[in-house]
Amino acid sequence: MAKVSINLATGSLQKEEIIVGIDLGTTNSLVAFIDPDKNPKVINDAGKGVLVPSVVHFGSTGEITVGNEAKNYLITDPQNTVFSVKRLLGRSYHDIENYKDFFSYKVIDDDTESLVKIKVGDKFYTPIELSGLILKELKERAEHALKTPVNRAVITVPAYFNDSQRQATRDAGKLAGLDVLRIVNEPTAASLAYGIGLNPEETKTIAVYDLGGGTFDVSILQIQNGIFEVLSTNGDTFLGGDDFDRAIVDYWIEKNQIDKKELANNRELAQQLRLKAEEAKKAFAHQSLVNEKIGDIWCTLDRNTFEQLILPKVEQTILCCHNALKDANLDIGDINEVVMVGGSTRTALVKKMVSNFFGREVHDDLNPDEVVALGAAIQADILAGNRKDILLLDVTPLSLGIETMGGLMDVIIPRNSKVPTKAGRQYTTSVDGQANMKIAVYQGERDLVKENRKLAEFDLKGIPGMPAGLPKVDINFLLNADGILKIQAVELRSGVKQEVEVTPTYGITDDQVEQMLLDSVTHAKDDVAQRMLIEARTEGEQMTYTVERFLQKNSEYLSIAEIGATQKLVNELKEVLTSGNKDSILKKIDEVNEFTRPFAERLMDHAISTAMKGKSIE
Repeated sequence: MAKVSINLATGSLQKEEIIVGIDLGTTNSLVAFIDPDKNPKVINDAGKGVLVPSVVHFGSTGEITVGNEAKNYLITDPQNTVFSVKRLLGRSYHDIENYKDFFSYKVIDDDTESLVKIKVGDKFYTPIELSGLILKELKERAEHALKTPVNRAVITVPAYFNDSQRQATRDAGKLAGLDVLRIVNEPTAASLAYGIGLNPEETKTIAVYDLGGGTFDVSILQIQNGIFEVLSTNGDTFLGGDDFDRAIVDYWIEKNQIDKKELANNRELAQQLRLKAEEAKKAFAHQSLVNEKIGDIWCTLDRNTFEQLILPKVEQTILCCHNALKDANLDIGDINEVVMVGGSTRTALVKKMVSNFFGREVHDDLNPDEVVALGAAIQADILAGNRKDILLLDVTPLSLGIETMGGLMDVIIPRNSKVPTKAGRQYTTSVDGQANMKIAVYQGERDLVKENRKLAEFDLKGIPGMPAGLPKVDINFLLNADGILKIQAVELRSGVKQEVEVTPTYGITDDQVEQMLLDSVTHAKDDVAQRMLIEARTEGEQMTYTVERFLQKNSEYLSIAEIGATQKLVNELKEVLTSGNKDSILKKIDEVNEFTRPFAERLMDHAISTAMKGKSIE
């Protein structure tokens, strides 16, 4: 096994190996590195282009295509082509309920708080697995172009990503065979690419305006002593350059009096119009009129009309900028710099309106598609210890987390987090009337706690007897600058509280830390497969428990045939729980879900009609 040099003071790598910066985007992703001349540079592998579309296609014979080739299947095979997976990362079904029509593939809805799954054919995928496939493609392209193994990366995420979404991104990197040294906010990376924040002496407040293909967000950052603090974020996760294209298409449909119903059935024409609209939008950077044909359809548009069509959307983004300033308690005059990110900021009207709003010139010299990846590469270079001019704050060398159902490690403070730091997550009980909760704290990078190092264990006692899922237990980790970890558990409804202090790295040698990091990368694939099987089993056990309890309590509202069929499905689910096949378990869970969904609706209708009896409605 090759030995890797790790700087134990920072938990990061020495400079013998290239560490890449990755921008994992909703529409496109890309990878960058620091070239021998010390300049950040995006990777273009074998002329495929810099941008890798964040699209995954699953073929009928099991072959998986990622990127440029997969994009072609969006029209020809939409149900087996997954796009915009970043929108689903770390999300529960409830989070995306209002947007499910946006996706052409099947997003499984089991009406729970658990994380989403995507069904393609008979297989079930999590957004982590799908993002892992995109990251693997980026890793392979980087290795092919640089002619060297790439095992370490810095990956960027939106500033508004929560803990669960960040951890999901980290897990996706692990699945792709990457050791993710740091998850960096996209606005921070964009600022670094412009050299803002590299000087520890300067104090600045900056706005980062990021308008991509499908999403928009604006972040207000304060930079002090080289530390980036997000003061506020605002935006719209369903607003972007795609809306500009749609506005042009709608205009042409109206001008050519095209029947919308006919167009809905003619996917090829719809796609041709969309691509032509995208071409027109880009052409306005250097011309003021577009006049072309698709068959008998005239696609004519001038720049002024285009700007009128997109004005409402751009105004929406300006309102978000106003709200972000308000949330940060700042005025326009407090902003020192404005950085433009995302391909859609090339539009002249966008630049003009943003510049007018902030009352200053914007930073747009760098390619807006590449700026985040370039900044991620700079951050990677800092972590590699190659930039002596920058002070790197102390970080924690190994992840800290707790044991959850099935013996899994749930990371609360990821490795390479700056210290001091504080992070927390909320948990609940899995059994009715559960009075105690065992909290076991571990350190390490493996998915199963048995492969990690146990630091502490304590019981949170005296939780009031409530149905499973009702208690809300907050578990917070506070790691101070001396490496002392304080764990605090609080049941929010009753105020029951317990605290414990440990020293995470006490009694562990540098070689052991290095070995733990190497093991985590070596066993990444097996670990994730094991984790997903355990999660599927746990979900199946919860499902059988819930459904059987439902049958006991509400049998009078169900027919004998329905009870029999439900019990048969539950028994089949119990049988596959021991099978070791994740997809078989998830398939059975899905079947139980689909069959029992109408029962809950019937019960709800009955409860409402009973409550309304004898009441007059005015």
